[in-house]
Amino acid sequence: MKIKIFLIISFSSFFTSAQKTKLPQSKPTIDEYFGTKIIDDYRNLENLDDIQNIDWMKSQTAYTNSVLDLIPKRNYYVEKRLELDTRQGYSVSDLKITDNNKYFYLKKKGNEKIAKLYYREGFQGKEELLYNPINYKNSETNHDFIINYISPSLDGNKIAVSIAEKGVELSDLIIIDVKKKQIYPEVLTNTAPASFDGIKWLDDSSGFFYVNFSTIDSKSKDFYKNTQTVVYKIGTDPKKIIDVFSAKNNPDLNIAEDQFPMILNSDIDDQFYKGMLLDFQSYRKTFIINKKDLLAGKKNWKLFSESSDKAKSLDFLNDQVIFLSYYNSYLNKLCRTNITNPNFKNAEVLVPEKIEEIIKSYRITKDGIYYTTTKNGVEAKLYLYKDGKDNVIKLPFPSGNIELQSKGKNYSDIWITCSGWANDEQRFKYDVKKDFFIPENMAPVAEYPEFKDITVEEISVKARDGQEIPVSLIYNKNIKKDGKNMVLIDSYGSYGISSNPFFAKTYLLWANQGGMVAVAHVRGGGEKGEQWRLGGYKETKPNTWRDLIDCTEYLINEKYTSRDKVAIWGASAGGITVGRAMTERPDLFKAVIAEVGSLNMLRDYTKPNSQPKEFGSIKDPKEFKALLEMDAYHHIKKGVKYPATFITGGINDQRVIVWEPVKFAAKLMTNDASSNPVLLKIDFEGGHAGNVPVAQRYANLGDMFAFALWQLGHPDYQPKENTKK
Repeated sequence: MKIKIFLIISFSSFFTSAQKTKLPQSKPTIDEYFGTKIIDDYRNLENLDDIQNIDWMKSQTAYTNSVLDLIPKRNYYVEKRLELDTRQGYSVSDLKITDNNKYFYLKKKGNEKIAKLYYREGFQGKEELLYNPINYKNSETNHDFIINYISPSLDGNKIAVSIAEKGVELSDLIIIDVKKKQIYPEVLTNTAPASFDGIKWLDDSSGFFYVNFSTIDSKSKDFYKNTQTVVYKIGTDPKKIIDVFSAKNNPDLNIAEDQFPMILNSDIDDQFYKGMLLDFQSYRKTFIINKKDLLAGKKNWKLFSESSDKAKSLDFLNDQVIFLSYYNSYLNKLCRTNITNPNFKNAEVLVPEKIEEIIKSYRITKDGIYYTTTKNGVEAKLYLYKDGKDNVIKLPFPSGNIELQSKGKNYSDIWITCSGWANDEQRFKYDVKKDFFIPENMAPVAEYPEFKDITVEEISVKARDGQEIPVSLIYNKNIKKDGKNMVLIDSYGSYGISSNPFFAKTYLLWANQGGMVAVAHVRGGGEKGEQWRLGGYKETKPNTWRDLIDCTEYLINEKYTSRDKVAIWGASAGGITVGRAMTERPDLFKAVIAEVGSLNMLRDYTKPNSQPKEFGSIKDPKEFKALLEMDAYHHIKKGVKYPATFITGGINDQRVIVWEPVKFAAKLMTNDASSNPVLLKIDFEGGHAGNVPVAQRYANLGDMFAFALWQLGHPDYQPKENTKK
């Protein structure tokens, strides 16, 4: 026993000393905001053109890999995920169905790295391969490409395909003639339809609208500013795209440089196009224009709704507009008003506000309006509003999440996809006359007997201010509440985004390793409506990480776990949540995973994709204090013992620039008084975790998985001592 203890201490000591000798050079910068001086110890690491900074990232990544290589089951996760994929046979994603019943979708076989584009005539039609992205630029480069978005024309004779190089968020757009299976010679470059509301085809399928950037330099601070919605006519020079909706083209609309002017979906029989100014706020200003006027080059956009109207999801139906209203509503309601003389604040209420249920989405069909609701973001229901009556539809099985798909208002066709934390998604077509669901799964529904004992429990945790925080618990039904369970707590809490249930194989594999997963639906998300979002927003942002702290303490007090058995995980803006939780309560957690995390919010304004409307601006004294408060980097203190930390970044990340996690890691290594590991791993082929082959994504997740299980004491994940040291 004494020898075993010595080996562990020896490894830990080696660990710490090896890392301390590799710290980057600190060149402090002092900034002053409203009389407050802020010292930035590692501002120099923001220079990504400095080869010394890149070399340090590479050395730390190599060091991290060398440490993880000592974990016996490091590759368990990636191997198991790939095996599960093979068991399923193949997976299908991004399904699009045209009005004339043509099916387009991405399909990846279990043994394939990337998905290919297929189509068929109707659900029962013969499947045909339309495009394999491995052929893209095959003669020019050996780089890997993936399809990240598809959009068929309204008649299904053409399809626009967005192709991204591995790890890069920007993409190229190609157009394919479906009948001939031929690619048009013109290629649209530097696009991002997967991130910017896709492509909107013209009614005659001769071209489409998409968002165009004002500069081709994706690293420029101005890259996301002054974007344009343009129309491209197929067969013309891509350099001659026509600007139809932008600050430059429409100066009278007062479009701000950081707003994204977008044209929304429309049906062929709609008289108007809808334009919206996307600015990552809950409610946006919209405009309308006669379709013929826009295509004739006119600029007579008309103001349709103000952000103060609190209207979302506007959809035209004859001379009416159907929409979700949040005006004078704690949650929301389904309403309608007249298109030509709209009154959004005093509209006709079709479906009044429900108790504890938020209307998540709706689809207008020939038979009425189908809509889904969610309670606490985790309990879904389906309704049909028809002839003034609101009818609940019994689902094929209880679901945590429902996705709707339809052809449009002139058709009866409606499909639902149901899923939950522990059950794979299944797709059904609804027969309204028979009140019956017909299975129409596009991919096989595999059996997973290894997950048969996994159970899901939805609980509520009272926060320090009395708010009830929803928490989803996923665990093996045979675990005991003895304080010895390894718990992985996942949380996000920004932009009003809800953590809705999905078939989470990552969580299920964790539970099968003897642990529990807790999804903390903290404030800042949208699980309980707009007030929930505003409860973790700018000056109220501390509620986000304090909700996580309070949920953790509850799980400890209730004997689900103990402090040395808790790991917290946050990605992207979830980096604020876990970063501030660990710096505010370093004693409470054993391990922290910050995946491409926002960890230096005071410098958010310098990034191309900065979000002052969500988090705050350094130009405002109150918002500056809020940004400083949510900045985990500036809350690292000298001499404090911090939890073991695993920090990741992507060299191609345009949302959370790689220097943000890098600076956090450097400062943490310098100031941490514990012997716990601080591991930094940079993906030099990846970006914001997306647009990569599944094996690469699984490997990245697997490293986080192995790190957490190692730190929480799982016997199969303890590093093997190198006897040569």
